[in-house]
Amino acid sequence: MVSEIWTEKYRPSKFSEVVGQDDVVKRIESLVNSLNIPHLLFAGPAGTGKSTLALIIVKELFGQNWKENYLELNASDERGINVIREKVKSFARTKSIGNAPFKVIFLDEADALTPEAQHALRRTMENFSGTCRFILSCNYSTKIIDPIQSRCALFRFKLLEKKDIEKVLKRIAEKEKLEIKEESIELIYESSEGDCRRAINILQAISSISPVITPELVSAVVSGAKPKDIRVVLDYAISGDFQSAREKLLDIMLRESISGQDVIKHIQKEIWNLPIEPTLKVKLIEKTGEIEFRIVEGSDPFVQLQSLLASFVLAGRGLD
Repeated sequence: MVSEIWTEKYRPSKFSEVVGQDDVVKRIESLVNSLNIPHLLFAGPAGTGKSTLALIIVKELFGQNWKENYLELNASDERGINVIREKVKSFARTKSIGNAPFKVIFLDEADALTPEAQHALRRTMENFSGTCRFILSCNYSTKIIDPIQSRCALFRFKLLEKKDIEKVLKRIAEKEKLEIKEESIELIYESSEGDCRRAINILQAISSISPVITPELVSAVVSGAKPKDIRVVLDYAISGDFQSAREKLLDIMLRESISGQDVIKHIQKEIWNLPIEPTLKVKLIEKTGEIEFRIVEGSDPFVQLQSLLASFVLAGRGLD
């Protein structure tokens, strides 16, 4: 969407500034205070603070000398075994500068490493544990081989809650002299889905248009379906007016240029607000998942969404 200038500019520099990961931060901080950390494995969704926490650890350990003692590699770009044999080994075998008796290597997106590279990394972690500590970051810890997982202390990161995103956005708005409304924060949070980096980028994009962050601007920048529009579609369908529901859905998809998968996500959220029995809501959620799978596999999105609307019409008439 935009460059990540703000993401870097407002990156937390202290443990106390990290939001939404209190349990993880407390455990990490106690390890850092002892000037001795094990190999670490950070697992969790994007934009939840894994890379940020790795930087804070290094800065707390080494102070002004942190750049000389820190190597960051993105494993999704450099996935092969040669990266482990050359870059990682050559950095790991040299002595650190400063109080801590080891250097730190941060491997971002480590779950993108090939199996061969992971096995080479396992040996490197074992051979150079006296002079180097590894911090591995991944979205899915199950994609990291067991020998590496057993050598690391595992920390799981969770998606940020609304109060955490709100805290970050208000802090940035205050420093950038922006006026942000509560409704706008709600929309940004829903669009970010707990990803703080995405929320900051959305705010940055809107601020380039106006210093007043209104819900209308958020909707325009995010280019997503408005919940109230999706609710109108579902209300038509539940009342049995399939034709109006179909026309409104087509209008939303064409006017807002929204993909079928995005519409499915919005429908899934609105199902729980419908005035129907809970058991029927569960069945519609199941049908939503089936339609989403068909769209991902290559079926025509609008045909599949019409099929889903037909299910809502039947549900409104009390037919399973």
